[in-house]
Amino acid sequence: MKKITGVTVTLASLYTKDCPGAGDFLALKDFADFCEKAGLKLIQLLPVNDTGTHSSPYSGLSAYALHPIYIRINALPEFQEAFEHDKTFAAAYKRFQKEFKYSPRFDYDKLLESKTTLLHLLYNYIDKKIQGKVKGVKGGSSYGEQFFLLTERFARKNKWLQAYAVFKNLKDDAMQSSWKSWPEELAHMDEKHIKLRWNNKALKISHNFFVWCQLRAHEQFKEAADYVKSKDILLKGDIPILMNEDSADCWAHPEYFNQELRAGSPPDGENPTGQNWGFPTYSWDKIAEDDFSWWKQRVKLASQYYSAFRIDHILGFFRIWAVSQKESTAFLGHTVPYAHISKTELEKAGFDEDRLKWLSQPHIPTKAIEDITWNHDEAVAVLEKLCDRVKTEELWNFKKEVTGDNFIFECRFFEDNDKDWYCKQKLAEYWRNRCLIEEPAASETESFYIPVYSYGSSTAWQTLNGEEKEKLEKIFKALHEEENKLWKEQALSVLTPITEETEMIPCAEDLGVNLECMGEVLKQLNILSLKVIRWNREWQKDGQPYIPFKDYPELSVATTSVHDSSTLRQWWNEEKASVEAFMKMCGPDSEAKSETSEEEKISVQNKFTSKEAAYVLEKCAGCSSAWFINPLQDYLFMDDSLYLEDENAERINVPGSVNSFNWTYRIPVSVEQLSENKELVEKIKKLCEIHSR
Repeated sequence: MKKITGVTVTLASLYTKDCPGAGDFLALKDFADFCEKAGLKLIQLLPVNDTGTHSSPYSGLSAYALHPIYIRINALPEFQEAFEHDKTFAAAYKRFQKEFKYSPRFDYDKLLESKTTLLHLLYNYIDKKIQGKVKGVKGGSSYGEQFFLLTERFARKNKWLQAYAVFKNLKDDAMQSSWKSWPEELAHMDEKHIKLRWNNKALKISHNFFVWCQLRAHEQFKEAADYVKSKDILLKGDIPILMNEDSADCWAHPEYFNQELRAGSPPDGENPTGQNWGFPTYSWDKIAEDDFSWWKQRVKLASQYYSAFRIDHILGFFRIWAVSQKESTAFLGHTVPYAHISKTELEKAGFDEDRLKWLSQPHIPTKAIEDITWNHDEAVAVLEKLCDRVKTEELWNFKKEVTGDNFIFECRFFEDNDKDWYCKQKLAEYWRNRCLIEEPAASETESFYIPVYSYGSSTAWQTLNGEEKEKLEKIFKALHEEENKLWKEQALSVLTPITEETEMIPCAEDLGVNLECMGEVLKQLNILSLKVIRWNREWQKDGQPYIPFKDYPELSVATTSVHDSSTLRQWWNEEKASVEAFMKMCGPDSEAKSETSEEEKISVQNKFTSKEAAYVLEKCAGCSSAWFINPLQDYLFMDDSLYLEDENAERINVPGSVNSFNWTYRIPVSVEQLSENKELVEKIKKLCEIHSR
């Protein structure tokens, strides 16, 4: 592959003279001019799908619809006429211009509300024009026919729009509440009833508003994408793997989603109970029955704009970490697909009924609650609410009706006080304390079991003797080998039809993956892997050395940071051990020689400045990866004048947190000013030259 250097941006972060509130589709044109000057040959956009009231682009309200927040209002074909003839719209737009000035972060909720209001007012003007109620403007039925013909054509070409428009209209009526709280006849509408509602003449104007928004969003995005392409620059998109449960897709196509399970990630050092993302998992068998039409449509639509695409969390196409929707954490999750252990196999290994119960059912000692209540009788009273005593012992098992820790937290028996809060927390802690998960019977005769991911920390495991542990570990190892085969089959069966549907170049987000079959599958399907340089290390070796740049696979994308990580500046200032290991790898014996004339002055102890930024980026540009794509912030660090006072404010997202900060970053100067920054442009050009060698 041709070696190219690129840049990653969130569309909202782009600041131009025409979009002070947040970046929009047409801002890409100005940004493409900057990239052309700097020699950057690829622009990677984070997702631009409609996410409704959620600022995270990975919390999709629709798999297909573009986000209306990225529409440039004053570039719409209806704008000028409405501005001149509709006082209400003109006044609202003037207020919008005054209210939204540039700031380092933008207010997502406020901007979404303001733009939505403007779009509705503009659409109301179109409606008035159709009805011939605008003085001095030719409208009426002929204009209406032309307008409806335009939107009908677009809707016929994009079949998904029917369900999306009906869903959005219902969400507006329900004050944006989840569809799960709607009346039964609205919450569960099949394709036939969605179509009937779509064709309802009384609702046609309301539905057509959303079609019109998508039409205009598509036109502006397509104009910008074509402009990027004309500059000989690749545009790379990002397709999130999961959908928000409160999305048009989960509502309209419940057969494609498993609402009983939630996706996430298993326990690790930073997340001891795992991560429960709250998104439903896929029913891949149902998707396959429809010849992957839902996924094929996603990549087909994306190819209208992009030449390459990032497959978000590609590990989930091999196996997703899933947990019951009855759980608040992901601790008791398991992979899907998975292999299991039969009860017969465990019994043959010497684990009888009582031993299996000890391994798979939490056992709560009375003292665990007594340490909170400071009273034995009170502790027993608490335990009796949710547990059954084990014979006459001071030991308890949960009652059968307790099916997840959500049951514990929502239990009506507890009062709203500190003592009961601590009791619930302790009971939830014991709920997770098991070695095996017992799944429903695979047949009428026996249940089957799955090892808990962190089984080694369970009380049950720690009480086993050496022989018992050895037997179980042997069974678990065989299980893992069987699962690797399942995961490979799953990935090939799912990714093959998706990647073959498009000519876009597929790129994987395969961070934190250590599957034996991953590399083989990516190579077979020509999917580029991702190498985040600070994490691309030999973690099992002493000192966890960095992998030399010359050893990076050609079929990969190398990057200094990602949207969920700290910036290059934060990494240098806060992770000195990592920086020191990086500097050691880039030492005199490294094949990736620095282009910095002041190399001898670079020190781990230095505070991060433009000099350190240029040094690190030049070193990284020497990697063997075909593509070298970095966040725009990391490039801007090569100019000291572009630093924000608070380096934390330069981050895009802090994983595991939901707040008004995430996903609202804006670049510190306009794109036009970046294009005029000759020194920065030359420094980026130099990186492109180093990487292309």
